[in-house]
Order: sequence, then structure tokens, then C-alpha cells
Amino acid sequence: MDIPMVGVASIERWTKPPFLPWMPEEFYPQSIYPGAKSVIVIGLPIPLPVLETSPSIYYRELYNTVNTLLDQYTYRLANFLTDKGYPSIFVPRDGYGNVQVLLENPIAFFSHRHAALLAGLGNFGVNNTILTPEYGPRVRLGSILSTAELPPDPMLETELCTRCMRCVKMCPANALNKEDYPSGLTDRKACSSYSAELNKRYISPCGICIKVCPIGNDRALYKRDNDAIYVDKDLFASHHKAWKHVRSYGGKRQ
Repeated sequence: MDIPMVGVASIERWTKPPFLPWMPEEFYPQSIYPGAKSVIVIGLPIPLPVLETSPSIYYRELYNTVNTLLDQYTYRLANFLTDKGYPSIFVPRDGYGNVQVLLENPIAFFSHRHAALLAGLGNFGVNNTILTPEYGPRVRLGSILSTAELPPDPMLETELCTRCMRCVKMCPANALNKEDYPSGLTDRKACSSYSAELNKRYISPCGICIKVCPIGNDRALYKRDNDAIYVDKDLFASHHKAWKHVRSYGGKRQ
């Protein structure tokens, strides 16, 4: 199915948290699907050149496309396992109706980020997202809760976040701080409020904190090693001209 990232976590890992504070028990996979033995997590990358146009209609369409693929892949994989005699269910990539719901209650019923951590796909950065060696935080996640007892993948031991603080400094909503996760949590209301404003213009989500993160092999692939690319409009004039062009169309102007 050309899924580039797959990891497996046993449900016991939720009961032995790698850090504290941890989530309440009702968010554990076995609380959501009693009988579950394993959680399969898949990841699909967000191509950096498209993300760099954010906030834009281009990134919005990419985001929606990847979300659709995640739901389709996890649904098909869950049905495949069920047909093989291991009843399984997929968890949708998002667990909320819209950004207005997030303003009232900014928590989903299951965390793909924590599942990805426990499945060995990456670990948390200052921006509160999962960083992966391949794509940094530029990856969307989906999960399958399965009764199959699958061999779990080892958790990633190398801490990927360099604490460069680009995400903190460049967050347009000032929703991040310098503390490591879980001590420094995202100001969910500030983040959701900014997203709600972008949504009115049809150019949400924001994506700045994952765009500027230096972690990931994709940065070298796209020749994005110089962190000045997002602030130096003279040295990288052609890039800024391209991004301005994309941002000028497909959404409402301020």
C-alpha cells in the first residue's frame, strides 16, 4: 500500500508510561476497544515544499488529502486483520467535529501522537508534536486497534529535538513555550483560536511549528538546511515570491 511508516505497540505500554504526567486510563486503547492487544500506527509525510506555502489553500488541500488517505488505509488494514480472524478497528485521524469544537474542548478521545511514541516512530519535541527521523514533525498519523498480538517495535531511544526553539519563536499564536513535553504544553486555546481565524479564510491549518522544525531527513532532500530561508527575503527571494503567489489565491484576504 506504499505506506512509508508503520509501527506497533502492545497495549501494556500505555500502563507503563515513559513520562509523567500521563493520560487518564479512559484514553488507553484497551479502554476504547476492550479486547485490543496491539496498536498499529501508520504515518504519511507532508511534503515540505507544499507545507512552506502555509497558511494557504495549497497546504489545506494537502492536509485534507493526507487525512483521507489515512482513514482509508487504516480502515482497509483493520478490515484485512478482521477477515484474517483478528477483529480490529480503525481510529479516525482526527477526533473532533471542527475547530469550533476544539475551542470548547481541545482533546480527542484517542492520541495518535502518544501511540506513535509507544510504537517507536518518534518522540516529542518542544512543539508538542511527534518528531520522526525521516520527516521530523511533518507527518500525519493514523491508528488501528487490533486483537492480534503482534510483536511490538522498540521505542526510539534517541531524543530528536535539538531545542533550537524555532517553533517557539515563530509561532504566530504564541502558543508554545520553552519547556519540554509534557511540562510545557501547547496553549490549546491560543492555537485553536488562531486556527479558527484561518479557517474563516479557508487557509487552515497553520503548520508553522512543523514547517520550521530542523529535524528530519526531508530537509536535506529538499535542500532546506539553511534556517534563514523563512526570514531572509533577499537571500531566498525566489522562494518567498513563490509562497506569496500561492498564498494570494484560493482563500479570503484579511
